[in-house]
Amino acid sequence: MPFSARRVPVLLLFVVWISILGAPAAARASNHLVSVSRLHQAAQASARQRQTQLTQVEQFFSSPVARRAFKQAHLNPVEIQKAIPTLSHQQLARLAAETQKVQNNFAAGALTNQQITYILIALGTALLITIIFVS
Repeated sequence: MPFSARRVPVLLLFVVWISILGAPAAARASNHLVSVSRLHQAAQASARQRQTQLTQVEQFFSSPVARRAFKQAHLNPVEIQKAIPTLSHQQLARLAAETQKVQNNFAAGALTNQQITYILIALGTALLITIIFVS
């Protein structure tokens, strides 16, 4: 079979097709700056951190002291509990840090029940206002 100039484009197309399909997926994936497994690990770590913060804040606002404070301020604790998961990552992180700070100060005896009540009312009100203006 003699070589024909008409077969060159077909041959070139075939070579390109084989080289694209034949290249190992690992070789193509190695060109990424961040591996898929590292992205997956970072996403899992972020989700775990958010869940920890959600649990911490929800427990803080569901304590008997918090419920009494909300009742005294005529705030609905159910609305506050519903609002917590809607916070952004940054808002939740700030609120979790504040609740941890309050709990540490209370445990150390630096805050009285009355001060805790005022802080709870302020945090609950701020949470509801944040949700109202963000929504």
